[in-house]
This record gives sequence, structure tokens and C-alpha cells, in this order.
Amino acid sequence: MSKTAIFMANGCEEIEGLTVVDLLRRAGLDVTMVSINETASITGSHGITFLADAVFDSVNFDEYDAIVLPGGMPGTLNLGKHEGVCQQIKNFASHEKLICAICAAPSVLGAAGILEKRHAACHPGFEDKLTGAVISEDPVVTDGNLITSRGMGTAIAFGLAIVKHFKGDEAVDDLKQKLVYS
Repeated sequence: MSKTAIFMANGCEEIEGLTVVDLLRRAGLDVTMVSINETASITGSHGITFLADAVFDSVNFDEYDAIVLPGGMPGTLNLGKHEGVCQQIKNFASHEKLICAICAAPSVLGAAGILEKRHAACHPGFEDKLTGAVISEDPVVTDGNLITSRGMGTAIAFGLAIVKHFKGDEAVDDLKQKLVYS
């Protein structure tokens, strides 16, 4: 079974992170919420506190097939400042594993130098931080092993794109029906 790690930082956009976790788990996928803090406790950008499944230093990322970066402020900045997160982005890119980012978080991918000539979307106002990317205003953009999205309002579509990558259209259609999502 494929394994996905979602990096959770203080100041993350709660809906962007937790929606992805919820959708992947509903689809039967293995997803681990990984705190980049020293503890599992995360406080999102809107003051919602929750617990991650693991802390960064305890995870063997070689066992994972995908990483996800939620946006939000200052969560995105915290992800971008974390050396381990940046190292894993480059590692996953070099091994052509799935890398997903939503809202402001694609800017972290731009800073990591992995968007050159790749199609990508981001929250309006962050386009200049997607160094080398072909910018799209589509809600969700899939370009090979890269899935990006625009923001909280596209979180369900973003999560469904990740489900599609691993389980195909039929699983997405089934999930949409159960969610009453069209």
C-alpha cells in the first residue's frame, strides 16, 4: 500500500491539511501527519490545535511514496525554513515520487528548484515564488509526479487528485458520491 506523509507546521491552514488527511483515509490510503515541531502538537493559522501522528525526526521517509505540504501562514514559511522538509522535497523529486502542495506551499517547491518548466498552481499573489514554473489558474494542476492547488476552497479537489494518483478514477467517483461532492 502506498504511504503519504503530510508535513504539519505551526501556522498551517487547517482545512488544507486535515481535508487531505481525511480524504486519503476515507479512500483507504495510509497517511501520516508529520509534525515538523519537536512535539506532535500543531496549532494552525486559525488557532486550532491538533496532534500529528509522528514528529519529523522519527519518520523514515524512504518508506513513503508521497509528501504533501499544506499552505497557510506562517505555516508555509515554517515549512520552507525546515532543512529536513527541504531535503525531503529534493529527495522525492530526484526519485520521481509524488510531491503535493497547496495554497502558498508551492512556493516552497519553487525555492527548492523543482518547478522548472513544470505546470503548477498556487494561491493568488505567490506566482512569483514558483521559480521556473508554468503558472496555471486551474484549481488543481497535475504535472507528472507533482500536484499543486490554489487554496482552502480547492482542498477537496486537491485531496481527490491525490486519491486519483494512487487509486484511479473509480475510487474518486466513489468518494465523491459518499461526500455528496460534485
